[in-house]
Amino acid sequence: MKLVFLGPPGAGKGTQAEKICEYFGIAHISTGDMLRREMREGTELGAKAKSVIEAGGLVSDDIIIGMVQNRVKEPDCVKGFLLDGFPRTIAQADALCEIENIDMAVNIDVPARVLVDRISGRRMCSGCGAGYHISMYNKTVCEKCGAALYIRDDDRPETVLNRINVYNEKTQPLIDYYEAKGLLKNVDGNRTPDQVLADIKALVESI
Repeated sequence: MKLVFLGPPGAGKGTQAEKICEYFGIAHISTGDMLRREMREGTELGAKAKSVIEAGGLVSDDIIIGMVQNRVKEPDCVKGFLLDGFPRTIAQADALCEIENIDMAVNIDVPARVLVDRISGRRMCSGCGAGYHISMYNKTVCEKCGAALYIRDDDRPETVLNRINVYNEKTQPLIDYYEAKGLLKNVDGNRTPDQVLADIKALVESI
């Protein structure tokens, strides 16, 4: 099975992707992980990406697409894979069609107000890096090491809204794209993680 996960920042894509991949025994492919791996291994694509990143630029579509093309040929993708964070644009989706036939695109839908609450409620430990959420832990110091907790700059409400707006502008069109191909399945992400996971499992098992 070959899956694509869509959804705005804070929708829970990464969490659900890990669980789905473990349950079905397929590879979890993250573009961020791919970039780090290619650079660490010193591949030609990794070298190109590193030079762009070190210059403060954005990695181009051709580099990302090349990495995906290489990644899906790895042995752990024989049983299938789940793409998390790719494609992000119509151009990338078109390129993906040339590489592999996707079985399903799962869109985890969460209202913007809920996303802001989810993300802006996150706290990080300045010492050990542990993560918390104020809905579950409302102290100012880490329970593990006692260091102060802080809000990441990209988790502040005003920044979160901007991230959501960027997503809607750049990635939302992919929902229409996959719907037109008959591959889109929508999941209500404004529920408990277990409820969302159950729905996604049922959809994937229907392939």
